[in-house]
Amino acid sequence: MNLLGQWSESGAGHHAQSIPTGGLAYYISPPATTAEIVADPFRTLFYIAFVLTCCAMFSKTWPEVSGSSAKDVAKQLRDQQMVMRGHRDSSLEKELSRYIPTAAAFGGLCIGALSVTADFMGAIGSGTGILLAVTIIYQYFEIFLKEQQEFGTSFLF
Repeated sequence: MNLLGQWSESGAGHHAQSIPTGGLAYYISPPATTAEIVADPFRTLFYIAFVLTCCAMFSKTWPEVSGSSAKDVAKQLRDQQMVMRGHRDSSLEKELSRYIPTAAAFGGLCIGALSVTADFMGAIGSGTGILLAVTIIYQYFEIFLKEQQEFGTSFLF
């Protein structure tokens, strides 16, 4: 059990929190202060590498799950009768498969870097929580604009 994590209580009464002090949980949790970053640089580097690797790997597999893989995008382009200049219709999927996974992984790395930066700067909440909140708000805004275009309403907020 100590391999997964060792915990200590911080605070008192109703506001007490368990903080990881050892094990895997310690290394995958962000350092809370600049002093912790300086005191344990291995933990800091491990945390950064862990977050960036997880974000990149998840982002690389997401197109397959979400319907935006090279095969799906090639089919959508064919359905819209769009072509890629200098390429035959049969090579479109192959060409897209060169770019989509790389772009997805790079996007995941960027989001991971934003999350790590927010964690290190002491943002209220976690960096991941902030990214989720902004993404959800933006998706609602897109849905609102789409419905506005569909139903022809002329008001905006």
